[in-house]
Amino acid sequence: MGLDAKAAGNVAHVLSEALPYIQRFSGRTIVIKYGGNAMEDEALKAGFARDIVMMKTVGINPVIVHGGGPQIGDLLKRLGKQSEFIQGMRVTDTETMDVVEMVLGGSVNKEIVNLINRHGGRAVGLTGKDGDLIRAKKLTLKSAEAENTPSEIIDIGHVGEVQSIDASVVDMLVQGDFIPVIAPIGVGADGHSYNINADLVAGKVAEVLKAEKLILLTNIQGLLDKEGKLLTGLTTTDVDALIADGTIHGGMLPKIACALDSVKGGVKSAHIIDGRVPHAVMVELFTDAGIGTLIH
Repeated sequence: MGLDAKAAGNVAHVLSEALPYIQRFSGRTIVIKYGGNAMEDEALKAGFARDIVMMKTVGINPVIVHGGGPQIGDLLKRLGKQSEFIQGMRVTDTETMDVVEMVLGGSVNKEIVNLINRHGGRAVGLTGKDGDLIRAKKLTLKSAEAENTPSEIIDIGHVGEVQSIDASVVDMLVQGDFIPVIAPIGVGADGHSYNINADLVAGKVAEVLKAEKLILLTNIQGLLDKEGKLLTGLTTTDVDALIADGTIHGGMLPKIACALDSVKGGVKSAHIIDGRVPHAVMVELFTDAGIGTLIH
């Protein structure tokens, strides 16, 4: 059965609205942090894979960095190992790091690769260990002590931060028409593996690749003001002010800090969008309205 005139008009409008965006972003690199509900709901997973394949088909170069915290927690639980968090970071001893590598570099990474390939893409999975992509250093936390007393250094094991990124292996894949899918595991000068926050890795990869955009998929609508309204079209100065006045706080701070750093580091814009919305990436990229918080 064909479309009625109204529905046909809507489809035509959507397609014609997308054209200038396709033209503008063709040949450009877009780094996407993939996590949260978008990575757990079957319909959202299939929609995400299709979106990535479509981006590649119209000449855009998507690079994916993924998380996998809930999946790591599930396997640790099945193995009878308790997850412990300090200041929001998973305490990662050697045994836990083995599980992190199995889950992030193995099952989760290969599931995303397989999903994209099943929808007609050519994805290749890698961790920061491949081609010496991500050099890491151990992340140290300081305890929040009472005023005028020295803070204590807390050791949370194999948790790292990005020291440097060698983008040549990603460039080679992009030039070969592949879609890189990166697990956020780095390697230190000591040869040890380190688990790194996926938002941080995505931000640094976007900087090094001189990406057009960084898109962070989250489980919230975006950045909200104190009245609960969505904030968008923010400059780096606006964001600094919102952090100073406490509008941005708690769990949103590291995400915003990562988006802010990437924009200050040369990425044209960063987007924090709701991964629970079907085809969120496409709506943000190819429509005038968009759906999340844009920082430029």
